[in-house]
Amino acid sequence: MAAVLSSSSYILLFSLMVTSLMVASAGNFYQDIQVTWGDGRGKILNNSELLTLSLDKSSGSGFQSTNQYLFGKIHMQIKLVPGNSAGTVTTYYLRSEGSSWDEIDFEFLGNLSGDPYIVHTNIFSQGKGNKEQQFYLWFDPTADFHTYSILWNAQHIVLYVDGTPIREFKNLESIGVSYPKNQSMRIYSSLWNADDWATRGGLVKTDWSQAPFTASYRNFNADNACIWWSSGSTSCSSNSNSTSSVLLSQELDSTSQERLQWVQKNYMVYNYCADTKRFPQGLPLECTASNTS
Repeated sequence: MAAVLSSSSYILLFSLMVTSLMVASAGNFYQDIQVTWGDGRGKILNNSELLTLSLDKSSGSGFQSTNQYLFGKIHMQIKLVPGNSAGTVTTYYLRSEGSSWDEIDFEFLGNLSGDPYIVHTNIFSQGKGNKEQQFYLWFDPTADFHTYSILWNAQHIVLYVDGTPIREFKNLESIGVSYPKNQSMRIYSSLWNADDWATRGGLVKTDWSQAPFTASYRNFNADNACIWWSSGSTSCSSNSNSTSSVLLSQELDSTSQERLQWVQKNYMVYNYCADTKRFPQGLPLECTASNTS
């Protein structure tokens, strides 16, 4: 009789397949990325196939994408800081410019050796966030590279880990919920010290004897994202048959919905939509509408 895969085994198998596909499509960091701060702590290596960010007691480091995007799907493979990384934060996010910015966040909170990594997520629209969800990762993200992806279109935002959706934020402008859809955004990443809040609410401080802390990046892929041009149009405007254009209307299928529910049932640490103490006057509209994950 054929073996039956458990839910967790199915998720792992699917994740390995997605990661393998991503390895085959590597970006060029010299072309796609600009190291923007860190005084040499951000480095492009291995003929532009690898990028590393480092943090020591003097400074962290960071980079941004060369292009700005307005919708699409973007991937990055990251190997997080190993060992005792408590107090550090590694970020990977989309953000627009200006005081009323839009933003879509992955933030990986450092931890003591052996503790599971927590990924902190948030969505900002017009400079307002307060939409935090946190998840344990179901693997050791410091042992190897894993793929972290953002799907962003006019219907919804989906955050993925190795092809598994962990969070969906739907466009609910129809009931008065602001949604990021008009401002182009760049990809950013940084490694910095946040021991005033990052690990157990700031109770665990950074152990600088472990420095330098280093996160590694490879296979940046924005082939299925729409590059925004200063004219106000995008690279998808002239090619309605492109993969990027198809993604502009992509929804989660039933299998993806099942994987999303599996992650949220087993690995969610915090959900702002369940925090009635934080919102004593009533939960945000998107929570009570029961249309956000």
